[in-house]
Amino acid sequence: MTHPIPIRRDDQRPRLLDLFSCAGGAAMGYHRAGFDVTGVDIAPRPNYPFPMQQADALEHLAALIISGEIERYAFVHASPPCQHGCALTVGTNRSQGWGRTHVDLVAPTRTLLDATGLPYVIEQPNGRAEIRKDLTLCGEMFGLGVIRHRNFELGRWTTVQPAHVAHRGRVRGYRHGRFYDGPYVAAYGNGGGKPSVRELQDAMDITWTDIREELTEAIPPAYSQWIGSAFLASVHSLGAAA
Repeated sequence: MTHPIPIRRDDQRPRLLDLFSCAGGAAMGYHRAGFDVTGVDIAPRPNYPFPMQQADALEHLAALIISGEIERYAFVHASPPCQHGCALTVGTNRSQGWGRTHVDLVAPTRTLLDATGLPYVIEQPNGRAEIRKDLTLCGEMFGLGVIRHRNFELGRWTTVQPAHVAHRGRVRGYRHGRFYDGPYVAAYGNGGGKPSVRELQDAMDITWTDIREELTEAIPPAYSQWIGSAFLASVHSLGAAA
C-alpha cells in the first residue's frame, strides 16, 4: 500500500504517529520540527505533552491500516521496547535473569510500518542488531549533557548521516566499583553515581515529566527535531523539483 504523503501547507501541520510513545521525548522534537503529534502507548502516560491513545501500539497501528485512517498521517515514529537484546540487558542484567527474556517487537513493527506505505523511523539504542543503522545520533552533536547514542532505521526516505562529534570526557558515575567524573550524566538505571531527576531533565532538555523511569527511557527531543526537520526538508525539496 502506497499513497501520497499528506504534507499540508499554511497553518496546518503534517500529522505524525508516535508509537510506543512513553513520556514524549521523541514527540516533543517532532513537534518542534513542525508536526502535529499523536502518541500511542500501552501504559497510561499522563505527562505526555500531546494527544495520545492508551492502547497496544501494534494493534492500534493494524486497526488504522485496516480502516484506512492511517492516511491521515504523514510520518510514523516507533520506539519498540529495547530490553530484548540491548547491550545493557544482555550484559549487565543477564546475571539477574533478564537478558533475552523480553519479546522482540522490532520485526513485527517493521512489517506493519511497511504496510502503511508511509515514511517511518524505528529507534533503538546501541547494541541492537535488529534494525539497520541508517542514522546514529549522539547528545554531543547537540551540546547536551548525555551521550545517549541512538540508532535509527529509516523507511521509505533517507537523509545524510551528520558527522559524529568527539566526546569531551566520560559519563559520570561508578564503573566496576570506581567512580569517574565527567561532563555527561548516565541516563539509565538507579545505582550509585546516577544523576538526580533534575539533572536528567536538564541534560536531555525534558522538563514536562519528573518520573525517572520515563526520563531514562526517553530520547532527547533534539534528536527527533533533527530527524523531523531533515524529513520535511527532503519532502519540500522533492516537491520543488517536481
